[in-house]
Amino acid sequence: MTTSDIANLDKQNYMNTFGERIPVSFSKGEGIHLYSDSGEVYTDFLAGIAVNAVGHSHPAFVKAICEQAQNLLHVSNYYYMKQQALLAEKIVSLSAADKVFFANSGAEANEGAIKLAKIYHYKKGNSQKYEIITLKNSFHGRTLATVAATGQEKFSAPYHPLTPGFLYVPANDLTAFEAAVSDKTCAVMLEMIQGESGVHPLDLDYVKSVYEICKEKDILFICDEVQTGMGRTGKLFAYEHYGIEPDIFTLAKALGGGVPIGAVCAKDFAASAFAPGDHGSTFGGNPLACAAALSVFDIFEKENLVENSRIVGEYFVEQLKALAENVPCIKEIRGKGLMIGIEFTEPIAGDMKHRLFERHYLTGATATTLRILPPLIVTKNDVDQFMKILKEIL
Repeated sequence: MTTSDIANLDKQNYMNTFGERIPVSFSKGEGIHLYSDSGEVYTDFLAGIAVNAVGHSHPAFVKAICEQAQNLLHVSNYYYMKQQALLAEKIVSLSAADKVFFANSGAEANEGAIKLAKIYHYKKGNSQKYEIITLKNSFHGRTLATVAATGQEKFSAPYHPLTPGFLYVPANDLTAFEAAVSDKTCAVMLEMIQGESGVHPLDLDYVKSVYEICKEKDILFICDEVQTGMGRTGKLFAYEHYGIEPDIFTLAKALGGGVPIGAVCAKDFAASAFAPGDHGSTFGGNPLACAAALSVFDIFEKENLVENSRIVGEYFVEQLKALAENVPCIKEIRGKGLMIGIEFTEPIAGDMKHRLFERHYLTGATATTLRILPPLIVTKNDVDQFMKILKEIL
């Protein structure tokens, strides 16, 4: 089938939630490259929106999921699963969490975190402590609860009345946060770097102040690490940049290296609020997804990919900032590790994404910000090749 054939089938049969897609269909991936149905090679600097952290078709990753598929794909959570237990142990050993629950996506993980925060206070006898503060321009998912948690009207407008109990405050505005806190506040939910709105890191002092207020007032501190987690920012988890330990944090995207999986990770005092029957999942934590995630952690450790994210990310930002000094249309370079945004003075990011695609580079864009999220295996030489093309286009 040609890409045109696939596009026609898609338009006839698939709900139009993604609009007119980029006119390419891929049949194979290897490392940081994707191969179209017509045999053209593209360099992936989007990584499936921060998913393919170990690149495409990593031999060890492929081996792990093939071996697991040959033995067991799924059993009910009525039974113990070795892969699930090992993955929970791995996350606990590397993070601030004491307990883990597995879901199927980032939205599901965030739903679980929201439920855990609410039931934590409910079981303490504080049923009126149900409000959750999130940030304007945040993004937490597409379900009814997570779209209500998302501080962007364009995502939630069609779904009113929204799930109640969410308040939105501007990022890095401590006064606004303090004004929003009340006896009803049960949790705050933050992305350490807001990804979908254009790669906006939170200020260190702001996060620490919010964290201290939460501790003082028995407010749960939730980090949405769906996009920022798993080495994307040059540390395994973005909260590590801020010297804090969240009560609850969520993972997805890169956790499974392309196989869908999400995780709700929590301190024991919060996690213990979930008792049998309070939460669950049919597919969450199945053997295949957990085997995939265990392989991702193994590759991270053997290939030192978190450190590579930091080193190559710093080099990338240096090159971009040097370029920006001579290109007036670049307003700002933002990000940490390999989560990078190039903001322009005018809304040309979409056009930049299109022009890069014409040169066989895959990136993402908001109106004014070009988003760069390459696999964590990317090298300085790969960055140099991208910079050459970017300069030519600019």
